[in-house]
Amino acid sequence: MEKQKADKLILKFSSKVYGFAVKKSFSYDEAEELSAEMLKEVYLSMLKAGDIVNVEGYVWRICEHVYAKYVNQIKQKKGVSLDMLDGIEMHYFDDYDLGETEEEIRKLRKEIGFLSSSRREIVYSFYYEGKSIAQIAKEHKLPAGTVKWHLNKARNDLKEGFTMERKIGKLGLSPVKALGFSHNGVPGSNGGPEFYLQDKISLNIVYSVYESPKTVQEIAEDLGMTPVYLEDRIELLVANGFLTETKGKRYTTYVRFSPKQISLEAEDNIRRMKQKVAKLLVEKYVPEVRKAAASIKDVYIPGGNRELFEAAAIFYAIVNKCVLHTDRDISKNRITTLDGGDYFVNVEINSKIVDPDYKGDSTLIRKDYSACGSMTRDSQKYPCVYSWSVDSRFDSRKGGWQNNLNSDYESVYEIITNAISDTKANAEKFKRLRERGFISKDGKINIMIVQERADAFYNQIPAPQKELLDEFAKYALDQAMVQAKQYPPQIQDIVIVDFVSNFIGSSVAMMVLDELYETKVFRPLTSDEKITANLLMFCDTIPMVSM
Repeated sequence: MEKQKADKLILKFSSKVYGFAVKKSFSYDEAEELSAEMLKEVYLSMLKAGDIVNVEGYVWRICEHVYAKYVNQIKQKKGVSLDMLDGIEMHYFDDYDLGETEEEIRKLRKEIGFLSSSRREIVYSFYYEGKSIAQIAKEHKLPAGTVKWHLNKARNDLKEGFTMERKIGKLGLSPVKALGFSHNGVPGSNGGPEFYLQDKISLNIVYSVYESPKTVQEIAEDLGMTPVYLEDRIELLVANGFLTETKGKRYTTYVRFSPKQISLEAEDNIRRMKQKVAKLLVEKYVPEVRKAAASIKDVYIPGGNRELFEAAAIFYAIVNKCVLHTDRDISKNRITTLDGGDYFVNVEINSKIVDPDYKGDSTLIRKDYSACGSMTRDSQKYPCVYSWSVDSRFDSRKGGWQNNLNSDYESVYEIITNAISDTKANAEKFKRLRERGFISKDGKINIMIVQERADAFYNQIPAPQKELLDEFAKYALDQAMVQAKQYPPQIQDIVIVDFVSNFIGSSVAMMVLDELYETKVFRPLTSDEKITANLLMFCDTIPMVSM
């Protein structure tokens, strides 16, 4: 029979079947359950059947069959409330041919997967394990009426799933892909955020709640999956701070994704503003930093090029002394993981260019201003050992922060203090340092080392004049407010803080060094010098040769 015809017949007979059930039952709750079972079997049988000559007789034969089964299983306890029947096996599904097709069974299983976890457990206990309502109520520590309510709600939910096409969410059809991960803070023992988000499902769970909070069911629909496969992942992401529960059992995230759209013209405006800042720094700040660097005498510089140390000091000064501040609280955006991680998280995804025909400003130099840093490393074994570095196109180091190990600097310290020598027992340490280029082919230390504490070095580097920083802060805040509008509400504060505090950072420092190298204030870097460019190690001793 065609589904449309079956739907009309069910509507026609629904009130009659309910009246039949009322006459056969001791309560209205009992009548509702009995009539629901009768209508379900009638409907599924109609869908499977061909043309039915005597529809009314067909309907009542099935209803009588359901009632007969009901009498055999339940009605023998005549006059006793269903709520009081402990241990009675209520098998509502039996060997009687309900007329389900394979497709309908498949859909039913799928729809059960979309029920809430508690409701799914009750449905499974009742229909698949054959437990009584009283038994389920006892196991779940719920009133029997609540168990019945869950079963009725489940029927409604399943009916809705059968009568309308469940939509596959956009992430189920086109999942987001990460182009890269970055963090600002301390990684855990498992590493950075990529440990938790490199899995496509976990990444898309987090992204699904990025624009607006969602329940588990809404997340599942967005991903085109059933909640049962997502619940454990969601719990793990909540435990590690990548998801946060909000009102109404909904989840949000403080992970920051790159914007969906970018403007080439807007990027040019920011680049133009930063280049203006860089020129002001070259004019008004760099001379002060060079003067301070000249006063620091106990420095080991491989090759003896003092400009190499001055360039590192300038980069250090701009990154650490030219920080702009805002008064916004972003503590909520910090993600704390169970493995000891404590950081802010950024995920780069594909962004659509809204103005691909923009020709750009020919006066702007579009170089690579990306950098990994500032990276600091210390040592519990040798408290005086500390390092600062930034990986950029000025250096030849590879591997980013993951390849920058505390033990590298401990090994360098052991070499310069003669605690170890190049023997078989120390072969792994020396091999590691040679791979990084920290030891040259002739066995010499190939990184810059300052003989003083890192905090003492910091204090010797001057800060820019307050008036200059205030001018920069105005530039940054104006642009930050524009940038923040591209992000959801819970991300906007961190966008403003991040943009302002990093407005004068590695990118501006690289613009400053570009100016100094291009105008030949500093000579070009050699391949050996690139190993230690923008890298300073601090400790209480230096190799024999110093400048």
